[in-house]
Amino acid sequence: MKVDTMENVVEKTKTRKKTQEQTDMEHHPLESWLRMDRIPHIWCSTCGIGTVVTCFIEALKKTEFERNDVCVVSGIGCSGRISGYIKQDSFHTTHGRAIPFAVGLKLANPRLKVIVLSGDGDLSSIGGNHLIHTARRNIDITIICINNFIYAMTGGQVAPTTPLTAVATTAPYGSYENPFNLPGLVASCGATYVARWTALHVRRLKTSMTEAMQKKGFSFVEVICPCTTLYARKNKLGSGLDLMKFYHDNSIISHGADPKDVDISFQSKIKVGKFLDIEKPSYLDGYNKYMKGKLGDKFKLYGVEDEEEH
Repeated sequence: MKVDTMENVVEKTKTRKKTQEQTDMEHHPLESWLRMDRIPHIWCSTCGIGTVVTCFIEALKKTEFERNDVCVVSGIGCSGRISGYIKQDSFHTTHGRAIPFAVGLKLANPRLKVIVLSGDGDLSSIGGNHLIHTARRNIDITIICINNFIYAMTGGQVAPTTPLTAVATTAPYGSYENPFNLPGLVASCGATYVARWTALHVRRLKTSMTEAMQKKGFSFVEVICPCTTLYARKNKLGSGLDLMKFYHDNSIISHGADPKDVDISFQSKIKVGKFLDIEKPSYLDGYNKYMKGKLGDKFKLYGVEDEEEH
């Protein structure tokens, strides 16, 4: 029988330790929340979407929702790929249709917590009609809109949020189209919770996401997110680190600010914070109250069976 020498034993021990260290390094702390078979993701280096995903998962953990009751929906674009990486019931819908898909899920099964994570182009351009009417109806879903000021996946065209004078593929001399103020838009349409942070404000962003998901009614969180591959490069804004430094130096926390006054101009100060947090009946609350008044005992309340039983 072959007997290992002390040198062989030491070498094997070192090899085992090295293998264990490599295994430990490869273990992702959020592995149980991600579809690891799809990692690495497609997002560019220094893109802020990965940070948003981490904040979202941490916020979702804080809510303590049953995971079987949570659905994640996204549309088309860089941010639209989030649903494919989150290890939840998730749906990657067609361009601009994330919100109506989410509304369908919520109305078909009111006990579900439905969250839409998508980009400013998907949600406010081709999906803009759905955005305003879902806020108007106060449907009980949460929207997390990742705003990088440009159509990032399709070549860098002007988006509904591109600031005036900012350069894009379809605006080589600078954009002359007035952009949306998304917090102001959804607040004016009927949202119950409206907040904005940047990808730099990770702790505050997690808090707002948690609050938004726990809020009854239409809740909206905008995340200003760096796109270094297209937006920053075309506008000569530097690296991802430069953009984060800009957020640090130019973000003004303005809790309670009037949402109509939080427009974003090109390379100017950015108002961030929780702008709106109010109570009002949700769509299903209104539906049940109205139909109960019309039909009396003939009408069975919709979506509240579990609450009555418990």
